[in-house]
Order: sequence, then structure tokens, then C-alpha cells
Amino acid sequence: MSTTAPLPSRARVVVVGGGVIGASVAYHLAHAGERDVLLLERDRLTSGTTWHAAGLMTCFGTFSATSTRLRLDSRDLYGRLEAETGQPTGLRRVGLLEVASDRDRLEEYRRVAAFQRRLGLEVEEVSPAQVADLFPLARTDDLLGAFHVPGDGRVNPVDLTMALAKGARALGVRVVEGTAVEAVTTRRRGALEEVTGVVTARGSIECEVVVNAAGMWARELAEASGVVVPNQAAEHYYLVTEPLAGVAPDLPVLEDPASYGYYREEGGGMMVGLFEPRAAAWKVEGVPRDFSFGTLAPDVERVAPFLERALGRVPAVGSAGIRTFFCGPESFTPDLAPAVGEAPGVHGYFVCAGLNSVGVLSAGGLGRILAHWVLAGRPDVDVAAIDVARFRSWQLAPEHRRARTEEVLGTVYAPHTPGTQLRSSRGVFRSPVHDRLVAAGGHLRDVGGGSRLTGTPAPASTRWPSPRGAGRRGSSSGPPSTGPRARPRGWPTCPSSPA
Repeated sequence: MSTTAPLPSRARVVVVGGGVIGASVAYHLAHAGERDVLLLERDRLTSGTTWHAAGLMTCFGTFSATSTRLRLDSRDLYGRLEAETGQPTGLRRVGLLEVASDRDRLEEYRRVAAFQRRLGLEVEEVSPAQVADLFPLARTDDLLGAFHVPGDGRVNPVDLTMALAKGARALGVRVVEGTAVEAVTTRRRGALEEVTGVVTARGSIECEVVVNAAGMWARELAEASGVVVPNQAAEHYYLVTEPLAGVAPDLPVLEDPASYGYYREEGGGMMVGLFEPRAAAWKVEGVPRDFSFGTLAPDVERVAPFLERALGRVPAVGSAGIRTFFCGPESFTPDLAPAVGEAPGVHGYFVCAGLNSVGVLSAGGLGRILAHWVLAGRPDVDVAAIDVARFRSWQLAPEHRRARTEEVLGTVYAPHTPGTQLRSSRGVFRSPVHDRLVAAGGHLRDVGGGSRLTGTPAPASTRWPSPRGAGRRGSSSGPPSTGPRARPRGWPTCPSSPA
């Protein structure tokens, strides 16, 4: 993996970006039989955001079948990768505890657990007393319950990336560091453009397929080719304490979204990570191209209240010495779903970026999905929620990216109440009857910058017909048209935006 070796003049597939995502795509392409693959990294492998990732390998917490399966695929791959390559990945299946301290979260997690069990995830509800046994340092007096996934755990992101790169190289993939891709070249093919190559500071390379796995830089590289990838970097925080009594290497990962925190062992101390309810975008104008293995100056005043709340779940951390207080960038999309697949309008231009702080736990599954898509010409799973084609050019606007990122990152650990809507960048598109819908009290939902009607209040005179027995006593009158019990389950209970 040297910059001294000459660049090839051609490769069938060029993967741009040497983080865990790019390495996984190259690895899976090679395993699927495509060996004419060149992986280009502008600096060194993992130098963007992979190097500082927390390395959580946790499958619990999604109602998406696609997301669940790709996480399970990742976990399975990481468990056998060391035997294949001889390179450790740092995988420790110490288990996950997802705790709930309020009724809404407990109900949500029960629904998540029931859904994911059907897809093969081993998850069980446990009591606060069992949480105390599994994670003795946690305060449990306010907990209502928790969910334990014994097969989940943690992985070393740098070691994992190196193992994927080593496995790819063993199958013929060329990996070149210190070579930044400056542009993707295309030519007209009927109504579309098609990829013809990439331009680097060291020369041009012909190719048929480009995979943009450039992480924080994916948006700018894609935009130069007319491709929309509206990911935006934002601050992410964690701290690591000095060694702490009672913290063992086999301590489970613990997540407490109500306290904005995740917790795991690190070097005999405790790592405490944050997903605060209001985030801060970073470098909206563009991430510096020479930003490598970089950190950001922490905004202590902004995050202190959230950090204090997170520390309350594990009180012993509050009296421990702090070894590291880290702030670094991660990139996020407007809807917290990754940008994956072939770009509309440019044949051969594929994207795998915008991983929303779940790149490590998703990389194995996404690499397989994208490799299949490249080679077969279509995905083999439902990709509607992650397809890069869902984005629109207005989402590239700096004011949108800033506002949406600061809001959407705050929903990572928020309760996922049915009907809850984001407030930023509403009303970009309005239908001719928009004002009439609002005047009628319509409940509007944001869909791609437009507003879609989800319901209107029923008139006071509305009668709810009974499916049978019409005309019998009481059958013509149904639930009242107002009040919380009149709303179907999942109906928005918070005011809908007029946009």
C-alpha cells in the first residue's frame, strides 16, 4: 500500500476512500469474483473518521429488515475475518444492554425486540436487577427494564479496516494510499452520462465503475459529477477515563438513550460517548482536503449539560480521572439513512457514504450489498430507504445541511414516537391546495421537501359506522372526534408544521 508504486492506467472498478466502507466494498467485490479493483486513499487507510470510531458492534434498535440483516451480516463477517486473513479485528462479543427508564422507550424497545427476533437477532428483556449483575457500575434504581443482546459487542475499527484491506489484497485488489481522486470523468451515452475514469494528482485512470466511499468528502466529489449526496459533518464527543475499579474487558456495551450516552470499557477505563439532543454542524462550506487523523476543539460549554446527564448513569465515572476528552467529525444525511447505490443519471457511478455514526457496524453488510449491485446491475435486498436516488439537489444547500444536521443528529437517541416530524427545511415545495389544507386543520408530513396530508380532524358531527349491527343502540356513534383516545394509534400528538 505505497504511493511509490506506479498507478495502473486502467481498472474495471475504482473505489474512492480507504475507510472501513471502502475497504469492505473492495473486499466483497473481490470475493464476488471481480479482481480488477483499485482502492485509492487520499492519505492513509482510516485517516478520515474510521480511526476514531467508537467501534460499537450493536445490532439492536431498528425496525428495518434491511438494516437488521446487514448488521447481522457485518457481525458474522467480523467474527470470521481474523481466521481468513490472520489480521485481528478486535471483535469482542461482550453483549449489549439497552436500558429504558420511561414507559414510552420500554414499549418501543419491546416492539423492536419482537421485530428483530423474527429476523434472527438473539435479544431478551431483562430486569433492572439483571442489569446490575451484568453492568455493576450502572445506576439502576430508575430503570423499568432493559434488553440484552449477548452476541453484540465491540470491534477495533482500525484493525477491522486493515483486515478487510488485507483480505482484498490477497484476492488481487490493488490498494494505493497517498492518492487523492480529484474528479470522476464521464461521457454521454444516450440520455445518460457514463463513467470513463478518475483523475488524480498522480495521473488519470480509466475505469467502468467508480464507488464513491469518500466519507466526509463524498458530497463534494459527487456534486462535481452532478450526483447528490447531501451528507454533512458534525461534532461527535466521547471521553475515556483512567483505569477504573470494576471495569473489566468483558463488560457489556451499555446504551442509555434517555441519558444521551453509550458506555463501554476502554483500556481498563470507561468510554462514555454522547448523542446530544441538539448537535453542531462542522465545516458546512466543505471539509479541508488535508484533514487527516484530525480532532476538533471541543465546545465544552455546549455539551457540558448533556455530558453531566450521561455521567449520571455510571456515577463512578464522575470521580475518575479523564484520560481523553475527544471531539471529532462524523457525517450525517438529512434522514439518518446511508446513501447507497448507483446514482441516477450517471451509469457506473456508485455511492456508499453518509453512514451516520454506524459505519463500522454496517460496513460488512453494506459492502456485500453494493458489490452485488455493481456486478449484477441491481440490488438483492430492499434498498428503498437507503437508495442514493432519493436525494434532491436542493438538499445540498448549505443552510439546509446545517439546520437539518443539527436537528436530525439530535434524534439518534430521541424516543421514536409515531408521527413525530422534523422541523427544519419544511415547505420547500408546496401544492396548489396547501393553504386550504392548513386552513382545514390538516396534519402534514414532510416528504422530500414537500408536504403530504396524513389526516384531518373529523367534524364534530361525524359518526363512525360500525362494521355490523348498524341501527342498533349505540352503533351509529363512535369515538369522539377530539381528545387523545380518539386518535388512531400512531397519530401525531405533537403540533404538525404548517409547512
